[in-house]
Amino acid sequence: MSKTPHSILRSSLKSMHALLDKAVEDMTADHFNFRPQEGGVSAFFSLWHYVRTEDNIINFVSQGKPTVWLEGGYNDTFALPRNSQGTGMTEAEANAVQIHDVAKWHEYQEKVWAATDAYLAAMSPAEFDERTVTIKPLGPMSLWDGIYGVCLSHGYRHVGEIEYVRGVQGLGGLTI
Repeated sequence: MSKTPHSILRSSLKSMHALLDKAVEDMTADHFNFRPQEGGVSAFFSLWHYVRTEDNIINFVSQGKPTVWLEGGYNDTFALPRNSQGTGMTEAEANAVQIHDVAKWHEYQEKVWAATDAYLAAMSPAEFDERTVTIKPLGPMSLWDGIYGVCLSHGYRHVGEIEYVRGVQGLGGLTI
């Protein structure tokens, strides 16, 4: 069976999600919140920013639905911004993004992965070419560029950041 761009994107997002899950599965709140140096961000900030971005793009931008974040009241649970996902934050604001309930975070993350896969499973591949979405602050783009470029490619960048923070803490990277 030949692969279509749609099926490749869906399986690639599942693979990237599995990498993110693996990268953080044994991290404690202290590991998550550790910043490797002044000016750097914590593993949790990178993860929070990415998962919130995917949640926004898949649910709000692509489908016009409330995000998993808002539907589940996770902004209140974690006492983190209701609508922000980190883009444009000052260093002080980014440093304030911390996790204390790791199990609850994993619950949120799993729900976002499931929402993404459900959306991609149900959508028509023609939507990639037919639809334009606006992702702030990037502007209008095809739905393909929104999901492939901003979700998938962007996600791999954050996997690398988390691996780096793991390594600095002596937890080892995923590839070693």
